[in-house]
Amino acid sequence: MKRFTGAGANQPFVCLECGASVPPLTAGGYRNHCPFCLHSLHVDIDPGDRANPCRGVLEPIAVERSQKKGWVIVHRCRTCGATSRNRAALDDPGCPDDFDLVIALASGAVPL
Repeated sequence: MKRFTGAGANQPFVCLECGASVPPLTAGGYRNHCPFCLHSLHVDIDPGDRANPCRGVLEPIAVERSQKKGWVIVHRCRTCGATSRNRAALDDPGCPDDFDLVIALASGAVPL
């Protein structure tokens, strides 16, 4: 399993936050966060390019609801403080994001 390395491919990885083995998205796009703990790494400049040199842990800090994208997870980088937004993968048939965790994050009761 990759550890968030390799450019431009929807690849499996091991989550550096919780240690889970994370499969690639099967519904298209790039998996950019762990579906089990919602953490990510600050690795992309553009989705899937893995070109960002920061490599800090992106911690989920909030959830927003978008008419266009649905649930969106807001992350803040523990290393550089940058924030980013990533669509929750609730519709992935292979390994969807933990909906209970998304709701807990949205309500402010995050068990992270």
